Amino acid sequence: MKAIQIPAYGAPDVIQLRDVAAPTPKANEVLVKVVATSVNFSTGLLVTGQPFLGRLMVGGPTTPKIKTPGNDLAGTVIALGSAVTRFRLGDAVFGDLAGHGYGTYAELVAVPESALTLKPAKLSFEDAAAAPEAGLVALQGLRDLGGLQAGEHVLIVGASGGIGTFAVQLAKYFGAEVTAVVSPRNIDLVRTLGADHVIDYTREDFARNGQQYDLILSTAGYRSLADYKRALKPGGRYVTTGGSLKQVFAALLFGALVGGGHKMAALNVKPNKDLDYLGSLMESGAVKVVIDRCYPLSQSAEAIRYYLTGKTRGKIIIQVAPEGA
Repeated sequence: MKAIQIPAYGAPDVIQLRDVAAPTPKANEVLVKVVATSVNFSTGLLVTGQPFLGRLMVGGPTTPKIKTPGNDLAGTVIALGSAVTRFRLGDAVFGDLAGHGYGTYAELVAVPESALTLKPAKLSFEDAAAAPEAGLVALQGLRDLGGLQAGEHVLIVGASGGIGTFAVQLAKYFGAEVTAVVSPRNIDLVRTLGADHVIDYTREDFARNGQQYDLILSTAGYRSLADYKRALKPGGRYVTTGGSLKQVFAALLFGALVGGGHKMAALNVKPNKDLDYLGSLMESGAVKVVIDRCYPLSQSAEAIRYYLTGKTRGKIIIQVAPEGA
């Protein structure tokens, strides 16, 4: 089978499309023919080895431990392990393999059945591949860690990215008033997703415009905890789901020390939890997937290079096999 391989850390050009042995599913695994996957932060980390601290978490300190990147998965079950009970041959499935060795930038992948759920029939494989990480990060950041309630005012920083486009729609679905922080070219996009207010960060600083929010969800960039605290109402909550490592670690290490009744924390997403629920929202049209670009597997380097520019709108999809082929 064909698979992307990472021989050494470096620029996206370092990756290679190679012929490798097809996996054999273990007793509790299914063999999935991959139709589509996507590009996430971990994809860039596994390829480039940057930021360096990330190597110690997932990649290996000097050479890549994970040879095939990719955690989002949408595809078709083509073989069953002897102990599999949840799926049948031909089932269309999707899920997140971040806790199961990654490896979705390949034509075939062996997956524990616990990491998958059935793909909603009305959802394309490309849309399904966009959701397992980004959609659940947005959902769990807003609802679980953020405790978002109907009628509250939420600020979403990085609202036009993969996580942000899900977050705007989910916050509106939960009945919140949404302010989106984006660049000028993405103002119309977030408005079409339901944002009530939009801040162009090149013209206005959300931390110094006098507005305050019940919840801030930050998916991008870096601002100090003091900036976020200034923009929170008394008792307000701040959740970071990404951005620079400095931003994430500030929330992890110092969030509890901020005081003033504020909750400030970094999300540790629970992969595949509530994926059925998210899929139902997507199938009903309550949440729509925003796809910036699609690339074939052979152009994975170009896809990752584009992602690393930080200018993506929504998700970047890797089409491994034509749907139905």
